Amino acid sequence: MLTAELICKLRSVDTPTICNALELAIGRRSAHGFTYGTLVAAPQPLAPMLGFARTARIRAAAPSSLPAAELRRLRLDYYRHVAPTPGLPTLVVMQDLDERRGTGSFWGEVNSAVHQALGVAGVLTDGSVRDLGDLAPDFPILAGSVGPSHAFVHVVDIGEPVEVFGLCIANGDLVHADRHGAVRIAPEHLHALPGCIDLVQRKEAPLLAAARSGSFDIAALERAMCAADDIH
Repeated sequence: MLTAELICKLRSVDTPTICNALELAIGRRSAHGFTYGTLVAAPQPLAPMLGFARTARIRAAAPSSLPAAELRRLRLDYYRHVAPTPGLPTLVVMQDLDERRGTGSFWGEVNSAVHQALGVAGVLTDGSVRDLGDLAPDFPILAGSVGPSHAFVHVVDIGEPVEVFGLCIANGDLVHADRHGAVRIAPEHLHALPGCIDLVQRKEAPLLAAARSGSFDIAALERAMCAADDIH
């Protein structure tokens, strides 16, 4: 369902545009299906990311109760879980289960390099990120906070439903994200999105042109609003 052309189209616009296009595809506005609050974009705001969610949950405030060998196996299972197959981009969505989220960071210099090398599209987490000056420069991380330590960070489980920034995501959900946040794209709306994106941009064009014309007033605004309303 997700062709290279469609991936390119969806990644060519920001997440707010995807949210607007989804409203057109659904036929109404919605107050659900996207993240709430402010995220940290590290190492800097990068191009939008798109991928099928590979979910995981972590803790860091106390050590894992698992034996070291079992904990290592779980960590390797996690990396197998997030690694994409050809044509199916993956995006890690990681929930921090600690009462004080961000106590220990899973995301730093090493994991950003490892995930980028595996071909993961990026990460959305309500946990913390560190090593800001040493992160893989082209690997997008959207986190809840910045912190200095990894503490006792460990993977608790993989593939379970998660909730990050108020957004509930199941393993395998298609997610679009950038520095503004993330939105879930339901399969039934996927193929309508390119046309809806074009419509969003055409409807915004008269207002933007008028506002940037250098001779803007209320009359010009009214004309632009009427022109936008006539675009279907």
